[in-house]
Amino acid sequence: MELADQTVMLLGGSGLVGHAMARRLLAAAPPPSRLVLVALFEEEVRAAARALEPYRGGVTIDVEWGNIFAPAPVARLDLALVLGSAEHRALVLGDLFGDLTEAVLERSLLFQLLMKYKPAAVVDSINTATAFAYQDIFQSSRALLERAQDGGIDRATIEQHLLRLPMPQLVRHAQIITEGLKRAGAQTYIKIGTSGTGGMGFNIPYTHSEERPSATLLAKSAIAGAHSILLFLLGRTPEAPITVEIKPTASIAWREVAHGPVRKKGKFIALVDCETPIPLANAFTRGATGWRDLGKPLTGVYIDVGENGLFARDEFETVTALGQMEFITPEEVADYVMMELQGRPTGKDIVAALDASTAGPTYRAGLLRRNAVGRLRGLEAKHGTRGVAYEMLGPPRLTKLLYEAYLCGRVRSSVRALADSRPAELAMSAQRLLQDDAPLRQHIISVGLPIVLPDGKSVYRGSVVVVPPVDGDPLQAAPRGWVDLRPEQFGSWVRRAAEMVRQGDARTAGPQGSGSDVDWNAIDPDEPIEPSRFATWVFTVEDKGTRIKR
Repeated sequence: MELADQTVMLLGGSGLVGHAMARRLLAAAPPPSRLVLVALFEEEVRAAARALEPYRGGVTIDVEWGNIFAPAPVARLDLALVLGSAEHRALVLGDLFGDLTEAVLERSLLFQLLMKYKPAAVVDSINTATAFAYQDIFQSSRALLERAQDGGIDRATIEQHLLRLPMPQLVRHAQIITEGLKRAGAQTYIKIGTSGTGGMGFNIPYTHSEERPSATLLAKSAIAGAHSILLFLLGRTPEAPITVEIKPTASIAWREVAHGPVRKKGKFIALVDCETPIPLANAFTRGATGWRDLGKPLTGVYIDVGENGLFARDEFETVTALGQMEFITPEEVADYVMMELQGRPTGKDIVAALDASTAGPTYRAGLLRRNAVGRLRGLEAKHGTRGVAYEMLGPPRLTKLLYEAYLCGRVRSSVRALADSRPAELAMSAQRLLQDDAPLRQHIISVGLPIVLPDGKSVYRGSVVVVPPVDGDPLQAAPRGWVDLRPEQFGSWVRRAAEMVRQGDARTAGPQGSGSDVDWNAIDPDEPIEPSRFATWVFTVEDKGTRIKR
């Protein structure tokens, strides 16, 4: 893409890769007009902006901070404060586990930032897998089970546990960033991913417990892998940006080599001393004493390796030794990103690799589909039955669409005849059909779909309802999985048929109406109504749910 006069947003803009990426962007010819640095903490993102000042030139640098995975009202609060407040927990849990509504989107800090700046490109170097997996769901689960055994589980404990579940957080993040990128009009989204183990396998000797590897570390790898598949899906989504994932499989280092106070998670390590040995029996009891704080921080020579903290020379030498994690520099990662931004494939894109290595639809299967459909039709004719849908594939809306289209086909001879219908008359014809055709009625309600009659006051229903009614207004559930004969709802098929007729007439009006650019899944206005083709049309045209890669 062309960077000139564009806005580029760097998520994780104060980290190793984010800072290297910013320098590369500022040195581009031409550079973007605006750079937006987003980080967790205000102090670190402002420090990053100050460090970039000598390279800035005429580029505007904006800074934003907060937890992009959280709603904006709590995004700048410490996690402990969020977990400790019933009001904050209710807000986050509602936005995490509820439907993805406009209100949820508009509360999201990430969505707000995308709408505010409308970046042409987003480079995301936040270690998402670490952010979610290192909330340690395993320890939280053990604590929850212990509380359950003691009978002491309260609502706050359950809510705190739910807020640590990594997969719901990843799924909701993927939903929000997808919608945000689309609405912002972003052209490119590049994610810096992770393998979780620095490129090593289950034999990784660096761990977080006595297990090797630890469950927490493997959770990080599992989340990283799940994230890659979600990015793979994003890359197959119409109107979404070009999606790339660069996944370094080595330790990323380094920011600086220096001598000074040693920090861990942003805080200085206190220097302490224990001049007299403490009896083992007393050394680790509650309230144990015998050591003293010397009132100053631990000081030494260190190398800053970003997310993993500060390493002493021997730690760095061990981790980066041949056959261990080894390492890659943030500048090399940034170079890969720059090449992808400029449209030069690096061969390091995980999304492209998945596209190239997955097994998609085949020509043979397309030919065999015709045979399978022919045998199904033959058996239907032989046994005098028509199943339409059994509600095993889902979603229930598919079953609803198929049965409603089938009803249209039973009471109208063609697509054009349906387009010329009056909704109220169409609905009454469908009701009479269901009254007279007991096997059809039985099929629909047996697979779990209630049938709403045209007056909206009565339903046919069976022993199973796959989409249960909503308290207070049962008919709110109808669009998701009920056959709905109310004229204002069933009449949508008249409008759909009219659009199909318009499309069909437009195809035949031009000289290229039979060319190879014609969509051969299109429906001819004078054809009989086929439920599967109607449902496919709804998914493809109305829902824009079409496949863009094979």
